[in-house]
Amino acid sequence: MLISLARNWWVLLVRGLLAILLGFLALAWPGPTLYAIIIMFGAFALVDGVFAVMAALLGRTGRIPWWTMLVEGVLGIGAGVVTFAWPGVTGLVLLYVIAFWSVATGIFEIAAAIRLRREIAGELLLALGGMLSILFGILLLVYPAKGILAVVWLIGVYAILFGGMLVALGARLRSIWKRHHALVVSENS
Repeated sequence: MLISLARNWWVLLVRGLLAILLGFLALAWPGPTLYAIIIMFGAFALVDGVFAVMAALLGRTGRIPWWTMLVEGVLGIGAGVVTFAWPGVTGLVLLYVIAFWSVATGIFEIAAAIRLRREIAGELLLALGGMLSILFGILLLVYPAKGILAVVWLIGVYAILFGGMLVALGARLRSIWKRHHALVVSENS
């Protein structure tokens, strides 16, 4: 599993960079319109879901379960499609969609991190990202009346932190892949 993940390190890097971009956009323009926030979230959830599905399908092996990342991706795609299908929903409904998506994504990220930890000693980045996702979702569920503008700021901060963790994990996996690739090349020489 580790080599499959390392070979596809760029998928995590792209997911992280997209999350960081969403975060900066949310912080730069917090109040233009709720519609813009709906479109940004829908695009992020959809693209993130597609890349999670790609990572699951590209990294699957016969003996290691890959379904957790696949389910995470399908949930992301579903959240994106629902968001685009009903862009006129109230801020409260969007808030609940984001909150439940974030909690579900966090659970599956922690499950994937537990499996990855068996391959990499001390690996915590994906688990921390999962915990951050769950905390973000719980905060949205506990404080729904604080307003969509506060949610925009939360989305921005969450996306930047989560994206940074994915970029760091992608960079770590890239270095593992480069070492593995160099070892294979030297063995074949």
